[in-house]
Amino acid sequence: MTAAPILPERHEWTVDDLGDLPKDLPYELINGRLIVPSPTAVHQDLCVRLLLAVEVNCPPEYLVSIDLSMRVDRRNEPRPDVVVIRRKHAGRSPVPVEDALLALEVVSPTSSFRDMYDKAKVYAHAGVQSYWVVDPLQERVTLTEYALGANREYEQVAHTEDLFVTERPWKVSVDLPALTVRKNSLLAPDEE
Repeated sequence: MTAAPILPERHEWTVDDLGDLPKDLPYELINGRLIVPSPTAVHQDLCVRLLLAVEVNCPPEYLVSIDLSMRVDRRNEPRPDVVVIRRKHAGRSPVPVEDALLALEVVSPTSSFRDMYDKAKVYAHAGVQSYWVVDPLQERVTLTEYALGANREYEQVAHTEDLFVTERPWKVSVDLPALTVRKNSLLAPDEE
């Protein structure tokens, strides 16, 4: 049995401090706060399905991926649940945020505020053109699409629980009712 790593005590973290972490520890750094996520299987299943939907019309110079670190500044290195980057960064970590076209977050019970507000500000300030928040915590899975405005703040473009279709970053279609059915079937108690 392996002992759990003991993380250094810090009131505020910077990207310079991340070297003190175990190399295989998944983390995010948001506004100087270290977050060590522990997603559920339902969360990860939704992420994969969203990746596949975004990937359908992906041009060859881009890559759709899951859970990549993006260096933003001294106090921020988020890991979007799904991200679109330039293919030339496929072997790199962290990925330069200036080459991200889309960051997508799937809300979990412990990340609602962080995904809706903190990360939105971080991604907007960094210049990420599109930001999507998928919320499976509601009765029906919802998707909110934001586009970067002139003053580096996101403007809501769409919010739906139905079929979502957009042209940003290219033509993408997400069947949210099907995701709701999938989520509910995964969470349904086993019948024996």
